Amino acid sequence: MRRAALWPDGSCPSGQIYSKIKSLGKGIATGTKMEKIAETQVPIHELIRRRWSPRAFSDQPVEPDKLLSLFEAARWAASSSNEQPWAFLFATKQDPKNFEAMVGVLVEFNRSWADKAAALILTLAHTQFEKDGRPNRHAFYDVGQAAANLALQATALDLRVHPMAGFDVEAARERFDVPAGWEPVSMIALGYPGNLDSLTEKLREREIAPRQRKPLETFVFSGAWGQPAPITGSAQTK
Repeated sequence: MRRAALWPDGSCPSGQIYSKIKSLGKGIATGTKMEKIAETQVPIHELIRRRWSPRAFSDQPVEPDKLLSLFEAARWAASSSNEQPWAFLFATKQDPKNFEAMVGVLVEFNRSWADKAAALILTLAHTQFEKDGRPNRHAFYDVGQAAANLALQATALDLRVHPMAGFDVEAARERFDVPAGWEPVSMIALGYPGNLDSLTEKLREREIAPRQRKPLETFVFSGAWGQPAPITGSAQTK
C-alpha cells in the first residue's frame, strides 16, 4: 500500500505540488523530512528500504563524529584481495574555500541543488594493485561497495546522500592534484534532509516522483542469460 507524502498536521509542503503529492502518494514526510520508502517485491532490511537520493538538503552542519562514522563504514567494505582501492576527498560548508572548489567541478544542473548540501565528497579509485602494479579491473566496483556502506550508515544516522556522475573528471583531477593511478569515480552530496521548497518546481516534481526499479525477473537469471531464475516467480511487490 502506498503512503502519501503528507506532514503529520496535514499542512502543505508546497502549495504548487501538494495536490499531486496527495493524489499520487509517493512518500511520507515528517516535519520537513521527506521519506520515500521502497516498495519491495520481497522483504529487505529497513535501512535499505529507507535509503534514497534526495536533492533537498538542510543547511544544518553534519557533526564531525557522524562524518567519521560514514568513512569508517566505507573502510569496512569488501574488496578484491582486500586491496581497499578507495579514497574520499571531502569538504564541508564550514570550509568554504574547499567546498566551493568541490561545487565548481559539478555540472551546472547538479550545482543548482548540491551547493545547498552540508558536505560534498569526491570518491576515487586506485586502478593498480599496490603490490605489483597490475591493473585492478575491480577497483570501481570496490569503490561502489564502500560508497554503498557509507550511504547505509548515513541512512542509519538520519542523514541523506545523493551520488552523482555529473561532474568534470578532468577538472577534479587537476583541481585536487589527483595522482597518477587514481581515477575520480563519483561525487556525493551529503547532509540532513531539507525542505522541498528549497527546490525549483521542476526539481520538486522529481523529488516526489515514484521510486522505480526493474522487476527481479528481468535481471536475476538461472541456467542461461535472459532466463529468469525460478525463485523470482514467487516475488510480489510488498
